[in-house]
Amino acid sequence: MQILSWNVNGLRSAYKKGFLNWLEKSNADIVCLQELRSKKEQLPEELVDIGGYYSFFNSAARKGYSGTVVYVKKEPLKIEKEIGFKRFDEEGRMIKLKYKDFTLINFYMPNGGRQKQDMDYKLEFYDYLFGYLKKDNKNLILTGDFNIAHKEIDLARPKENKNSTGFTPEEREKIDKLINLGFIDSFRFFNKDKKAYTFWSNFAHARERDVGWRIDYFFISKDLFSQCKKSFILKNIMGSDHCPIGIEV
Repeated sequence: MQILSWNVNGLRSAYKKGFLNWLEKSNADIVCLQELRSKKEQLPEELVDIGGYYSFFNSAARKGYSGTVVYVKKEPLKIEKEIGFKRFDEEGRMIKLKYKDFTLINFYMPNGGRQKQDMDYKLEFYDYLFGYLKKDNKNLILTGDFNIAHKEIDLARPKENKNSTGFTPEEREKIDKLINLGFIDSFRFFNKDKKAYTFWSNFAHARERDVGWRIDYFFISKDLFSQCKKSFILKNIMGSDHCPIGIEV
């Protein structure tokens, strides 16, 4: 089974850049998207009713902002779209799918803001998430845009960004805590020393120069990780300032 994740930075924009062709070619069993930026009713019917897939949308209350969607070939036993944290839930940042053998959660974590205006919100939510996961972290896959580069290897210019949003010590510590809860960073497990990124700024030709950040992840609970055979980054797929990532289980 192949599971893919992608921050599309606007699904309607990605649609115009060939999203459906990419999805068809990928033939993935589950596709998790972040930063939807649309209400379901604003989307072309082709994006709502895709042949061979069930679709589940969680749009933000605020127009043109945030949101998540999941396309799946097999209908889940249960779907949840709220985690119990008011602002996070209002922004449509989670879809949880329960299957017989595993549970998948698609996350679009808060960014924190370039000027750190939302950093308190971001850090507070991470702490809330840890309490949520402690209650049930068995057979669990967490994916999406976590908006934090964990280690120096995970961004092209760590020294210049040591105090930048997305790489502050306080944020990096949250990924440490997530791993200490019993989750494995799947890409880093299979690619110990590989410098590879999932996000590039739109400024100064950053993507062409590969000056990027790895902030999109698949975290898998230790009890399930033996089922993971591969974890990868699809760097050459265009259509967003992020690229897709994936696992095979």
